[in-house]
Amino acid sequence: MASSGLTRLLHPSTVAVVGGASAAAAIAQCDRLGYDGAVWPVHPTRTELQGRRAYPSVDALPAAPDAALVAVDRHRTIDVVRRLREVGCGGAVCYASGFAEAGAAGAALQEQLVAVSGTMPVLGPNCHGFVNALSGAALWPDVQGCRRVARGVAVVTQSGNLALTVSMRRGLPLAQVITVGNQAGVGLHDCIAALATDPRITAIGLHVEQLTDPAAFGRAATLAWEHDVPIVALQTGVSWEGAVVARTHTASLAGAAATYRALFARYHVAVVDTVPALVGALAVLHSYGRLPGTRAVSLSCSGGEAALVADRGRRHGVTFPALPAEVAAEVAAALHHRVAVTNPLDYHTYLWGDRTGLERAFTATLRSPVDVALLVVDYPTDGHDRRAWQAAVDAGIAACVATGRPLVVTSVLAEQLPADVRDLLAARGVPAIGDIDTALAGVAAAARGAGRPAPHADPVPGITGPPRRRDPPRVRAALMAAGVPVPPARLCTRAEIEAAAGEVGFPVALKAVDIDHKTDVGGVALDLRTAPDLWAAAAAMAGVDGRFVVERHVGGAVAELLVGVRREPLVGCSVTIGAGGTLVDLLDDAVTLLAPVGAGEVRDALARLRIGRMLAGHRSRPAGDLAAAADAICRLVAVTLTDPRIVELEVNPLLVLPDGVCAVDVLLLEVDEMEDDR
Repeated sequence: MASSGLTRLLHPSTVAVVGGASAAAAIAQCDRLGYDGAVWPVHPTRTELQGRRAYPSVDALPAAPDAALVAVDRHRTIDVVRRLREVGCGGAVCYASGFAEAGAAGAALQEQLVAVSGTMPVLGPNCHGFVNALSGAALWPDVQGCRRVARGVAVVTQSGNLALTVSMRRGLPLAQVITVGNQAGVGLHDCIAALATDPRITAIGLHVEQLTDPAAFGRAATLAWEHDVPIVALQTGVSWEGAVVARTHTASLAGAAATYRALFARYHVAVVDTVPALVGALAVLHSYGRLPGTRAVSLSCSGGEAALVADRGRRHGVTFPALPAEVAAEVAAALHHRVAVTNPLDYHTYLWGDRTGLERAFTATLRSPVDVALLVVDYPTDGHDRRAWQAAVDAGIAACVATGRPLVVTSVLAEQLPADVRDLLAARGVPAIGDIDTALAGVAAAARGAGRPAPHADPVPGITGPPRRRDPPRVRAALMAAGVPVPPARLCTRAEIEAAAGEVGFPVALKAVDIDHKTDVGGVALDLRTAPDLWAAAAAMAGVDGRFVVERHVGGAVAELLVGVRREPLVGCSVTIGAGGTLVDLLDDAVTLLAPVGAGEVRDALARLRIGRMLAGHRSRPAGDLAAAADAICRLVAVTLTDPRIVELEVNPLLVLPDGVCAVDVLLLEVDEMEDDR
């Protein structure tokens, strides 16, 4: 759906509300926000609703409405939506539940809803609708906390109650609140595309349970980036049914959550873990736009708070660089001689209540070359005199204005930033974020994303039939054709292992075939240097039936990696890179990317792993060949992308050597046929 298709719905001049009590509630919300467009109630028996004339049917309306709230039961919803579409309505909000979220019968009803709506945009079903605080239009059958604004952030959620909760947040200018419910018609991506081109929208916050069209989401997110509208996402309950369930490490490490995060990272959508962090990030973005980085200074009158900020900053990736010598000298001159000048700065209480003195000290501190400043102020509650605390905030704002540094006001506990203080700070363009952790998370989210978003691989044709494990010779041939190094190996029976070892050359590794996790059942023996060693290893595998691979043993690895490329429904291919070998189950040390990937992106991912320090060289150990590792990983991805039969390709381990790499254990799952639905 083009963004222009939602403009009439989301910015209506005329509104119809169909139903009883819920329709009356929506009228009340329009009145509360001062909506000056026409509101037309529709009710079969009532002549008046919420002080307005009611019409008996959609056909009786004075004209086709720009937007309509349909607040009747799920079966009547189908008929009302059909008639709205036939009279030329600009779009509908379907409030009723009991559709796809309620099982097979509801899913069938939702299909009917989609069919009768045609090209008319439909929000929902099972959604609360939207509030447009720019115009006051509220197709919202419940309470909400928005206030009229000239510009502000937008929040798009799948949860009506979560949207309602966010709307109650004081100090955050909300321009649009949109709920999409089941996304039967309008999806999250449609809303992003519509909001991104509105110059009054400063940032977009998302609550994401599931994306119905990740490729369209990517296009919408890129559009938002092009219009300099940052996006922050709260990711909850993510799940999609995989086309296959493979018993591989990749399948467990690269679950839906990891793949969603990879998708968001590709399009510079910051991800937060809590609702307060979502709201905090939006507050920072509204006031300052994207921050250039996460270098910060912190100001507090308590050593305990300063230490807390420093400790929690490590958790969120916010750094506190030492103040330059000339800045430190100016700060020291503005403070009491007993104050140690550090960052985070505990400025003590010698200047407490002295607005002029605090402004001088804060201004000096904010001259440090950082990206943002945090001011920790814990207002007293229960009617205490707050003038001294307000003096600190006023001094911080003055320092912010004087230096041009973004300022975020926070506290130890959220309730120590009262609602009226939040409103006051918001009116002065300063975000107030209750509690230090949330403030740091908001700063980190506001700083993410540099460079143009890169596209990912298009979704692939549907997978039909069960995937089949391919024999080692087929796998080796595929890797060799792609230019990924593999050791000499032979597939053989138990009786043939000595002859196979003679062909590949000692030392060898003996591996059982057709077993998922070989090391768990003793199905791998390494560095076998003689025929007796080989037969002893085979005897130890007496309980393992089937075939074996005899492979030239490769020693001297700096580190072992897991590399898994997995075809995901809708998204394309995920690429999981992590600590491999036996460490994969112990460390849970992995990064998930989306294909295609470049060598630079892969090297960045390797650097983020804990095992990355081993790859870089540790003490007397040599460094691994990172260039060869990145090249091999890119080649594995390319193999999967060019062959739509591949469901999953996993190398574990990929040995990273001081010079080169070697793929020594590979699993390939393929299907014989693909359903071409293009």
